[in-house]
Amino acid sequence: MSLIEVADAGPIRTITFNRPSHRNALTPAMQRELIETLDATARSPSVRVLVITGAGEAFCAGLDLATLKDMEHVHVPSSESSFELADDAHRIAKILRSLHELPIPAIAAVNGHAVAGGTGIATVCDFTLAVPAARFGYTEVRIGFVPALVSAYLALQTGDKKARELLLTGRLFTAAEAHQLGLVTEVVEPGELAERTLALAETLIANSPSSLRATKALLAAQNRAWLDAAVNMALEASAASRLTPDFREGVTAFLEKRKPRWAQKPSVD
Repeated sequence: MSLIEVADAGPIRTITFNRPSHRNALTPAMQRELIETLDATARSPSVRVLVITGAGEAFCAGLDLATLKDMEHVHVPSSESSFELADDAHRIAKILRSLHELPIPAIAAVNGHAVAGGTGIATVCDFTLAVPAARFGYTEVRIGFVPALVSAYLALQTGDKKARELLLTGRLFTAAEAHQLGLVTEVVEPGELAERTLALAETLIANSPSSLRATKALLAAQNRAWLDAAVNMALEASAASRLTPDFREGVTAFLEKRKPRWAQKPSVD
């Protein structure tokens, strides 16, 4: 069974995160598979709309923190683990950038909680439909991460002041609030999510393919220079934060289901 399922129905391609027992948290293998699928989708002449959703009760819980412990990132901040961490950060950056600049419209059908990187994936799509029970949140600061890679896209969508509040508190917020903030296009009842997603996809398919691609290219180009700089800074901040004592403690505490015990004096560059 594939951890990322890809299904085509005419010109509509649906990517489903298929790891429901782990709230569809992304492993490195899933990240690589998602990147390959997005690249193939961007090149496909037959796919007109992309839909992303999750199996089970969650959309995506972001990065699978257990894989970090398995790779000994938490306990052994060696030069080798530094390269692996950099690779991980680059994969997340690639996923978000690929979705942001996908030449066809992308719809996130958020069937449940979308947290941390899951929030980033859900909200960087052109359209985000969410069920009322869905919760969102940039929760990285709760476990010693820096929400670096999502920060640039969030600031573009909500403005600097609100982005700061969401990133620095790490709080969860409802689909209704996400809609008010402009992060969610529409809140849809659970039994109507698939139908509403299909209706939106059909509306998009009825439009000129060349016009949609040209519009997407224009929108991407308008912020490219700024986004290039922001993502480069984010990659450095993300990799550096994952070698800190707070990161190791935060991940360990999360996996042990306890409150983290932060260092009294944070490191200062």
